[in-house]
Amino acid sequence: MLARLTIFASLLLVLAGATAAPAHIEAHLPQARQAGQGVFTYFGLKIYEAQLWVGEKGYQSGEPFVLDLLYARKLDGGKIAEASANEMEKLNAGTPVQRKAWLARMKEIFPDVKDGSRISGVFLPNSGARFYIDGKPLASIHDPEFARAFFAIWLDPATSAKALRTALLKDAAPR
Repeated sequence: MLARLTIFASLLLVLAGATAAPAHIEAHLPQARQAGQGVFTYFGLKIYEAQLWVGEKGYQSGEPFVLDLLYARKLDGGKIAEASANEMEKLNAGTPVQRKAWLARMKEIFPDVKDGSRISGVFLPNSGARFYIDGKPLASIHDPEFARAFFAIWLDPATSAKALRTALLKDAAPR
């Protein structure tokens, strides 16, 4: 009897630790689960916490996923766009012409953020990307090449944030 109670209590602790996906994530990833999470810092300053959400097939090429960023400080949306474009260039993603167009579009849609702002990016295979701010629709970019380049910033093996990539992909295998 004591063994059963111990197993039951352990199961409750595991279930209590599971994080339910916000509605805007669940809308794109039924039965979404958090594959991993980590913190991005710049010169020792915490910039944001990141979470990778995946569906039942896990993180795989051609499957949707959501990257959720919870900002820890005030940042200008234009600077976020420029930093994103710089990281895409470091990864040799797209052509110079594409990166210029992507930067212009990101500058149009990325808002200024403050401590507690949450931007979610949804990778939509063969379609593009959809963005949310604090769970509300922000914009869509209907360009699969942009989507691959944008999310490569965090998930490509050559990312400049290797420790964050490892943390995000911690439990990303299919279940």
